[in-house]
Amino acid sequence: MRLPEILTADLPFLTALRRDLHAHPELGFEEERTSAIVADLLEKAGVAVTRGLGGTGVVGTLQIGNGTRSIGLRADMDALAMPETAERSYKSTVSGKMHACGHDGHTALLLGAARYLAETRNFSGTVHFIFQPAEEGRGGARRMVEDGLFKQFACDAVYGLHNMPGLDTDEMAVVAGPQLASSDSWRVTFRGTGTHGAKPHLGKDPITAAATFLASLQTIVGRVVDPLQSAVVSACSVQAGNPQALNVIPDIVEIGGTARAYSPEVRDQLETEIGRLASGTAAMYGIAADYGFERRIPPVVNNADATERALKAAGAVFGSKLRTTFPPSTAGDDFAYFAGEAPGCYVWLGNGPAVDGALHHNTAYDFNDEAIGPGVAFWATLVEQELAPA
Repeated sequence: MRLPEILTADLPFLTALRRDLHAHPELGFEEERTSAIVADLLEKAGVAVTRGLGGTGVVGTLQIGNGTRSIGLRADMDALAMPETAERSYKSTVSGKMHACGHDGHTALLLGAARYLAETRNFSGTVHFIFQPAEEGRGGARRMVEDGLFKQFACDAVYGLHNMPGLDTDEMAVVAGPQLASSDSWRVTFRGTGTHGAKPHLGKDPITAAATFLASLQTIVGRVVDPLQSAVVSACSVQAGNPQALNVIPDIVEIGGTARAYSPEVRDQLETEIGRLASGTAAMYGIAADYGFERRIPPVVNNADATERALKAAGAVFGSKLRTTFPPSTAGDDFAYFAGEAPGCYVWLGNGPAVDGALHHNTAYDFNDEAIGPGVAFWATLVEQELAPA
C-alpha cells in the first residue's frame, strides 16, 4: 500500500499521539484531556471546532469549495474501566483504566485525516469530524444526537470505523446489512418468602424458581426465535442470599443479563419472551416476579448506498485486501444512533494478529500502530471521493 507523502510524513506524530492517548485513558463523559487535545489539534489545522456536544464531544468542520454535499466521520474517544496487564512503554498511567478497544487509535486516525484534508483541500463540500464520548455503554452517541448534532451539523451520510484484530493492518471489511447487534439489558427479580434452609415447606423458595428460569432461558433462542435469525440471551449476574448464612433461604433472587439481535422484530421478541418466561416461572412456584427490559443500543445496519460509497474508497486504498464478506458481530456500538439520523456505513479496519489472544476488552489488548496509515488513507480517500469537485 502506497501512502501519500504528506501522510507518510505525519505518521511519527500520529503514532506518538496515539500512544500518549493510550497512556492517559479516560472513561465515558470524562474525556476532558482527550477532547482538549482533539480540539487543539483541529484548530491548529484550521478546522472549525465546536465543543461540548454530548458533554465532552468535539466536532470539527472543514468546508472547502462550493460543494453542497456534507458527510460525517465518527471516532470514539473513551476507555474502559479495567486494568492493563501488558508491559509497554506507553502503558496506562491510570490505575483501573485502559484503552482496551482501540479508541485511542480511532481518535488518532480521524485527527490524521483532518490534518491531511485541511492541508491538501482536495474536495468540494463539507466534512464533519465527529469525536464521540462514551461509546462503551454510557450513551455518548445518543447524548450527542439529543444535543442537536445532526440539526447543527446536517449530514448526507455518516461513517464509522472500528479496528478488528485478526484482519491484516492493510485489510478492510466493508459489508452491507447488519454489522453489530442491538445491545439491551434485562433484569428479573424473583420475590418469594424466606425461611430456614431445613424447613423449605414453610416458605416460597425463589432460588429454585431462579434455577428453573436460568435453565429455561436458552429455549428462547433455541425454540422460539426463527432458526434463520440470530439472537443472544445471556444471564450475566445472579445475586441471592448470603454465603455466611448457608441455612437461610432468602426472600429474593436478582438476575440480570443482556439480549442481542440484528432486527427490530427479534429484538421485540426477546423483550417479550424473557418477561413471559419470568412470569410463568414465578406463577409455577407461587411467587412474584419483577421484570425490566432496557433498550440501550439499536443494531448497526449498513445503508446500501453509503456502503457502496465506502466500498469504492476502500477499494482504492486496499485493493485486493478489501473484504466484501465478513460476519457481523454480536457486540454493540451506539454508532447506531448516528446511522438512525443519516444513511450510515460502519467498516472494519484490520488490527493485525490478536497477540497472545488479546482481542477487544482484553487486559493485554493494544491498537496496532501499523493500521494508522491505512486508516487515515481510507478516511481521506472517502472524503475526496464523496466530495469530489464537480
